[in-house]
Amino acid sequence: MAHNKMKPSFTFFPVLLLLLTLFSLSFSAIEAARSLFACNPQEALTRNLGFCKASLPIHVRVRDLIGRLTLQEKITLLVNNAAPVPRLGIQRYEWWSEALHGVSNVGPGVKFGGAIPAATSFPQVITTAAAFNESLWKKIGEVVSDEARAMYNEGTAGLTYWSPNVNIFRDPRWGRGQETPGEDPLLASKYAARYVQGLQGNGIAGDRLKVAACCKHYTAYDVDNWKGVDRFHFNARVSQQDLEDTYNVPFKACVLEGKVASIMCSYNQVNGKPTCADPHLLKDIVRGQWHLNGYIVSDCDSVQVLYEQQHYTALPEEAAADSIKSGLDLDCGPFLAVHTEQAVRRGLLSEVDVNNALSNTIAVQMRLGMFDGDRSAHPFERLGSKDVCTPAHQQLALEAARQGIVLLKNHGSSLPLSTKTHRTVAVIGPNSDVTVTMIGNYAGVACGYTSPLQGIGRYARTIHQVGCVNVACNGVQGFEEAEAAARQADATVLVMGLDQSIEAEFRDRVGLLLPGHQQELVSRVSKASRGPTVLVLMSGGPIDVSFAKYDPKISAILWAGYPGQAGGAAIADVLFGTTNPGGKLPMTWYPEGYVARLPMTIMDMRANPSKGYPGRTYRFYKGPVVFPFGYGLSYTKFNMGLAYAPKDITVTVPHALRNSSMISNGVKIKHMTNCDELIVPVHIDVKNTGTLDGSHSLLLFSTPPPGTQWFTNKQLIGFEKVNVAVGSKQRVKIDVHVCKHLSVVDKYGIRKIPMGEHKLQIGDDLEHLISVQASLEDINPTRP
Repeated sequence: MAHNKMKPSFTFFPVLLLLLTLFSLSFSAIEAARSLFACNPQEALTRNLGFCKASLPIHVRVRDLIGRLTLQEKITLLVNNAAPVPRLGIQRYEWWSEALHGVSNVGPGVKFGGAIPAATSFPQVITTAAAFNESLWKKIGEVVSDEARAMYNEGTAGLTYWSPNVNIFRDPRWGRGQETPGEDPLLASKYAARYVQGLQGNGIAGDRLKVAACCKHYTAYDVDNWKGVDRFHFNARVSQQDLEDTYNVPFKACVLEGKVASIMCSYNQVNGKPTCADPHLLKDIVRGQWHLNGYIVSDCDSVQVLYEQQHYTALPEEAAADSIKSGLDLDCGPFLAVHTEQAVRRGLLSEVDVNNALSNTIAVQMRLGMFDGDRSAHPFERLGSKDVCTPAHQQLALEAARQGIVLLKNHGSSLPLSTKTHRTVAVIGPNSDVTVTMIGNYAGVACGYTSPLQGIGRYARTIHQVGCVNVACNGVQGFEEAEAAARQADATVLVMGLDQSIEAEFRDRVGLLLPGHQQELVSRVSKASRGPTVLVLMSGGPIDVSFAKYDPKISAILWAGYPGQAGGAAIADVLFGTTNPGGKLPMTWYPEGYVARLPMTIMDMRANPSKGYPGRTYRFYKGPVVFPFGYGLSYTKFNMGLAYAPKDITVTVPHALRNSSMISNGVKIKHMTNCDELIVPVHIDVKNTGTLDGSHSLLLFSTPPPGTQWFTNKQLIGFEKVNVAVGSKQRVKIDVHVCKHLSVVDKYGIRKIPMGEHKLQIGDDLEHLISVQASLEDINPTRP
């Protein structure tokens, strides 16, 4: 086009008018991209209907809408691809979208393309969990929901996201462990609550939702497909002790702390009952005890599975009735749409039961603003394509990857590498130049990638050899070229590990060693290398790399998990010291011998020495490990000092229990009268005595008094991420909620606080004893 060389005349108001017009057009474009879901104020058909009046309480609007629906219309709304109701101006809606670590197109509710071809892809959850940073998790949730809302406004996504996965990473072979925050209930709970808060925008607009999150898979779900046992047929036999103490803990935090809008029940049975048809799990616990403000959805086709594969009911309409009456509100799959009407006709289910299910789903849609008609006043309606893959979002993805990388070995301070000394780096291995591998599963389309090779190439000249064509590493054909590269370079970086062909949904591992000939490649290259050799591992689950841990030729080991779209840049930043690693392992790394004779299908957490059962996770397993839970090194040194912690704590119980053995065996939480007041601060000084600034994840553990019969090892009760400059000191405060953090669970599933001396442990050396004693209190009956 031609350019006008004349000097422009500037008038303020016409320019302002132009800007306002462009802004209006931009918003109109968003309006045009997505037609209103319901309650279009331009349509006389629905303009004055009660459920469209945003000024009314949501429960009133829900009741009004349900009262206008026929039974057949109601039934079509019980499934994820909910049908439209044209006579009431309600559009079709797809409930199934995913946002595990970024907006994903795994579910049918999200479509990339056009104005939004991609979204920010953060590190896989297991990697982000290694940061032990609650504010980071919440911030990631906020960014993901910004992009999700933007896509909804552009007409390419829904508002209901079935994330996060908060199952406990109980067995190291589980293919979906990568999706979880790890093996510890407190860590999983904190992650769940913060990520949900970030996604939903809790507190931004009262009870309104930015998007609706969903915590899954409830409960005791962590076997996908292991040696012929699959999730569709597996009956998890779980004690009440382990349900209360481990498996249900993150879900409880999702509801009570995160205020999550949905819970997803799982495929498996628990003690002989499908979770999606268990009224105790759904009605009694999720709704009765935890008071879920939201809906319960099945994992996809779970209701069909409990009928067709588990043979839990004789007829399909019985499966539909059992699920809905047990508390299920929405079926991911067509089963309820096909069989619910027959269940009602046969008297197995009442229309009131159907109404109750719909009231929970519709209420969530109304909290999302989907029935408000005029969207201009909604706080998130201005989000659009400009708010996806922004530089700030991509920078956060890089920072999350940096914080999640764990330094497992650094012999002789071989790392960080120097750009002056290590000018040429051999980059070797099947994961050395990968992109999609870095985002793990349940991912979307990333904004862009930086592979490890590309990242290292920003610091040094690279010589690249894959060695193995893929992670299966079935041959040794490329080994000689890899050895030759190592001989030429000043340093060698081997990027090895796993990918979704080894561990994934419906794909559990059978062992913990590196696949194929990977170990041989690592050993041969490290012997040939003329400079330091660094082993970088990509994986979701732990790997037995004992050979590398004890091999003096392997100078350092990094675990990067699946580090997201910017993973290669983050790895390189850690290798060359731009980033000082501060991640800690969120799961135990076991030796191969641990799983050799241990079936994945045994759900018991506690060890049983008489039967040769070793126990699960750091909380109950005492055997040898490759690397323990919470392990992670730094390029600097931190010293911890206890600034303050109480020495004595008194719990009060009714005087009526004065002659009861209950006190000596531990005070039941339900008997205590001062639980809400028992929050005690622990102050720890963290000093950086090394030579580099760094971040430190401070982990606080507790161990119950000796002789406690229900618990033997330590348990995490708090953590905090702190940045400390060289030579400086930061004071960290961790609040210990006595009833939550110093309690244990007996074999009946009853939570108690043992009397006596509880040991607090910070790091490897710092310990402090707190004496917990009971005080009797007269409780006066309430008088009329």
